Amino acid sequence: MSSDIIKYSDLKKINDSYEPALSDAIKSVVDSGWYIHGKQNEEFEKEFADYCGVDHCIGVGNGLDALSLIIRAYKEMGVLKDGDKIMVPVNTFIASVLAITANDLIPVFIEPNEETQNIDPSILESEYTSDVRAILVVHLYGRICDMTPILKFADRHSLKIIEDCAQAHGALYRPFAGKPEAEAATCGVRSELDSFFMGDEYEGASFEYTKRAGAIGDAAGFSFYPGKNLGALGDGGAVTTNDTELAEVIRMLSNYGSSKKYVHEYQGLNSRLDEIQAAVLRVKLRRIEEDNQRRTEIAEMYYNGIDNPLLKLSSRAVDGENVYHIFPVFCNERDRLQKYLLDNGLQTLIHYPIPPHKQKAYSEFESFSFPVAERLADTELSIPLNVSMSDDEVIRVIFLLNGFV
Repeated sequence: MSSDIIKYSDLKKINDSYEPALSDAIKSVVDSGWYIHGKQNEEFEKEFADYCGVDHCIGVGNGLDALSLIIRAYKEMGVLKDGDKIMVPVNTFIASVLAITANDLIPVFIEPNEETQNIDPSILESEYTSDVRAILVVHLYGRICDMTPILKFADRHSLKIIEDCAQAHGALYRPFAGKPEAEAATCGVRSELDSFFMGDEYEGASFEYTKRAGAIGDAAGFSFYPGKNLGALGDGGAVTTNDTELAEVIRMLSNYGSSKKYVHEYQGLNSRLDEIQAAVLRVKLRRIEEDNQRRTEIAEMYYNGIDNPLLKLSSRAVDGENVYHIFPVFCNERDRLQKYLLDNGLQTLIHYPIPPHKQKAYSEFESFSFPVAERLADTELSIPLNVSMSDDEVIRVIFLLNGFV
């Protein structure tokens, strides 16, 4: 093995690049003497809501809690009830499914599109039943799902859309990018876009309509796990939404079911973003656009440079619709490829080798067959893509991948 290793992700090196601002922010919290639900959390919630383009952000303990609290709040509001079904991609991290089953709801697994690895909208109608109440979309690997047909489908059946944005901080939904006026004008979804087409904003060859991940559906859950594009120095998460009632219920549920000390409207839980993590995230949020741009540059180098018939890449996304939290390559000899790369000093990871329906935790689904998701699980290998990488390291990764035989 080479002594000069390219790590999959060097968190220390990445965090060092934020110094001294990171250490100064942490020290300010320590010196303040206020560590839960203080100024840092309040300011981060405002800043992240503004960045995502929503009215409300609620900091919570982690990404799983964010999704679980959305579903739990909808139950408290009477929107969902025990036994209702939620559509969810079958090739996701198990947290997406845990949020559903932990609330006594039933997942309806949907195959992904093999080119994008995101939920396949063309399957939704055939899998729909009258007890489906919501769709939990996962912007996998940092790429926005094909949301226009999903929004239309949800509108048709009056379904809630919950976004799992754990890997998609800053990604953009740009449904009409590069499309001519005539084509764009036939793509209206929900009243907001339909009214947009009634004005003169789209006169000319094309026009722009953009939303960030976290502002596309009815509510969204984010994770700030340290390795994310926007990562804390421990666990952390957030919910974003434009629904004021939903935001208020989630805020209470995450704080012991309370809006006022010792007064409890709900049987809640303790899931709060602490002040130190909020301060860290505020520092990193200021640079997220720059960092995502660097990730995009690296991804472009990969797309332009990787040329090996044994490897398959995801289809290219519209500019801005992928923030490249993960860059997957797919290979029928994945395990041999991973060993070859490690022997040559390149660390890789697998996302995710066992899909949820094949996990012991969900043994009731083990007889189900999802060939696309299972094929992706058997062939996916994640190569390094992070802001600490140099161009020379990216070129070396390309050289090694092209040299695999």
